[in-house]
Amino acid sequence: MTERKKLALKLPSEQDDAAPTLNKKGRGWKISDKRLDELHDRAREMRRFASPAHKALAARFAKADLGRYTFKRFAVVGSAIVDFNCHNLGMAIIIDEPDQDDAIAKRRDKSLEAVGIRVMRLRAVDILENMDAVLERITAGMRMRIADRKEAARAHREANPNQNYSRPNRRKPDNAEN
Repeated sequence: MTERKKLALKLPSEQDDAAPTLNKKGRGWKISDKRLDELHDRAREMRRFASPAHKALAARFAKADLGRYTFKRFAVVGSAIVDFNCHNLGMAIIIDEPDQDDAIAKRRDKSLEAVGIRVMRLRAVDILENMDAVLERITAGMRMRIADRKEAARAHREANPNQNYSRPNRRKPDNAEN
C-alpha cells in the first residue's frame, strides 16, 4: 500500500522564509474543490465554537456602522481561514490565541500578503481586557489601508492616462416606458 501524504511543516533548517509560490490562476490560489469544501466546513465549525475574544470582537463589529467596509467572520481566503476579513479593503484580522502554532501563522501571513491582503494580528488578551484600544488600532489600520488603496488608484490613473474612468449614467431616461 502507498504512503498517504500528510500535512506537516518542514524543520526550521529545511524551511525557507520566502512566501509560498503562487500559481497564476484565479486570485493566485490553486485549491482543489475537495480541499476548498473542507476549509469551508472547518470555518463553519470555527464559527459555531468561537473563542470568547472572537465573540466579543464579532459583537462589536455587528454593532458598528462601518459603511461599505464589513468584516466577515472566519472567512476562507485562498487556502487559509482568517478570523475576520474585509474584502473591500483587502484586510484580514487574525486573533492570536495562546495555544496556536507560530510557524503556521507566519506562513499563512506571508501567503496572504503575497496576494495583497494586509494582515493585522491582535492578541486575544488585549481584546478581552482593552477593547477600546483594539478598536482604535483596527480603525487606524483601516484608514491606512484606505489611503494605500487611494494612492494605488491614483498611481494607476497616472500610469494609464488613456483609460476612461467615468461611470455610465444608469438612470432611466424621462421618456422611457416602465
